[in-house]
Amino acid sequence: MAKEYVIGIDLGGTKICGALSDVDGNVLSQHTIATNAFEGEEAVLGRVISVIEKILSDGDKKPEEIKAIGIGSPGPLDAEKGIIITTPNLPFKNFKLVDPIKEKFRVPTYLDNDGNVGAIGEFVFGAGQGTKNMIFITVSTGIGGGAILNGQVYRGNTCNALEIGHMTLEKDGPRCNCGNYGCAEALASGTAIGKRAKKAILNGEDTILKTYENVTSYETFQAAKKGDAVASKILDNSLNYLGICVANMITIFDPEMVIIGGGVSKGGDIVFDKVKEVVNTRCFKAMAESCKIVPAGLGTDAGVMGAVALAVIESK
Repeated sequence: MAKEYVIGIDLGGTKICGALSDVDGNVLSQHTIATNAFEGEEAVLGRVISVIEKILSDGDKKPEEIKAIGIGSPGPLDAEKGIIITTPNLPFKNFKLVDPIKEKFRVPTYLDNDGNVGAIGEFVFGAGQGTKNMIFITVSTGIGGGAILNGQVYRGNTCNALEIGHMTLEKDGPRCNCGNYGCAEALASGTAIGKRAKKAILNGEDTILKTYENVTSYETFQAAKKGDAVASKILDNSLNYLGICVANMITIFDPEMVIIGGGVSKGGDIVFDKVKEVVNTRCFKAMAESCKIVPAGLGTDAGVMGAVALAVIESK
């Protein structure tokens, strides 16, 4: 039996998304459930397995027809041993994630940092097709990233390279979930934007944000688009830090493209205009002008399609 199908799993702090696809990236079935990280390690593992079972059933495929399973997860992790070492938004502590999945389905299973996986997805199926040197940054609940250098994914010594979200941008800044202070994630993520918006409401600032039942980064963008000065100031501050992240990546790697994905990227021109402004201010002109800064081609599916792409390239 020819094995022409793969499975990709995007394991996040909020949700688990799975896709059954052929090796060309054509999705046969897809399923998403809440992670419910508070339930603990074994419960989350069980939910990953249930997603795999669901997409196999919906796609009318059996495990014997699957070439490989790719899993993207926040790090730090040990990709070679299939172990999640620890991560701020998930309950795992030195947890063997790959072995039980491999044993249950009898399918080769590969784990990688979600930033690497997102980069692989954009390189193989998304906006990065045709590039040789590109950086991928995802900005949502947290901030992650990955790099393709000379046509190859750059994983670093421990497979955790480009933990962009934990780059220190403000030495005395707000405390991050990782324990450090002033991380990019604590300053520029969707979570950080939402926290600033809620703080503005608590401080009694004059803003339409207080008219929303729940305030996240999404509502902050909506308010800014309606001309709300407080929301606009919050976004200008956070997106300035995101621009610094991108400028640092361009300065270090000199890529031909930086791709920004995740929920915050859906803010559109507000996001990209500010990031480009900061980059043009902080980078060498030649490097800034030669690097395109673009939205993720895979949109919010970047994580799961990256996991699909991981399964494809690892099973060749």
